[in-house]
Amino acid sequence: MRALPPTTVARLPGYLRSLGGLASEGVTTTSSDQLAELVGASPAQLRKDLSYLGAGGRRGVGYEVDHLRRQIAQALGMAEERQVVIVGIGNLGHALATYSGFADRGFVLVGLFDTHRDLVGTTVGGHEVQHVDHLERVIEETEASIAVVATPGSAAQATTDRLVAAGITGILNFAPRTVRVPDGVDVREVDLGSELQILGFHARQRSVAPAPAPADGAPVAASPVAAAD
Repeated sequence: MRALPPTTVARLPGYLRSLGGLASEGVTTTSSDQLAELVGASPAQLRKDLSYLGAGGRRGVGYEVDHLRRQIAQALGMAEERQVVIVGIGNLGHALATYSGFADRGFVLVGLFDTHRDLVGTTVGGHEVQHVDHLERVIEETEASIAVVATPGSAAQATTDRLVAAGITGILNFAPRTVRVPDGVDVREVDLGSELQILGFHARQRSVAPAPAPADGAPVAASPVAAAD
């Protein structure tokens, strides 16, 4: 398998999700046109992305759904389990801790952490919430490599620094603050507020878009000024 460009990596989960949907419907083969339409990509872009995996469809047949799912899953590192910890068990952290999709994607939740005394000692999603004082020990014992940060923004950078020092190499940051990490550590920023603002922008653009020009020969409504003359 050739080195994957970051843009291709970002599209692979969408391909895998759509393939899973096809498999659940009993579909065994799919074309680049069909799969591209499902994920909102062009067929040419999809074929180029899959070529990095060495996945080539058969002329007149297309791609075998199960085989392509395995190839993408392997490229995404889902062939082996990855241990995950979550720091910050507020409303968002609580929802993430009860998310049922971790195991389906090869991730094992091994620790929940917070500082709030009303949360420490409670059970969320079958896991006991521990005080962050135990963070480094649990990471070492479980060999966790990925962490989800769902703390307030004021605690995000300090939490990230502790996680990196403890050996975490991948961070999914939901805190409303960008965090800095050293080389060798990957961070994905998930800013829900920004995503909503982007959706709001597009909604506004649609609401203020000019009306389409009338077709040739179609009557044009008189303006209020002209009607008053």
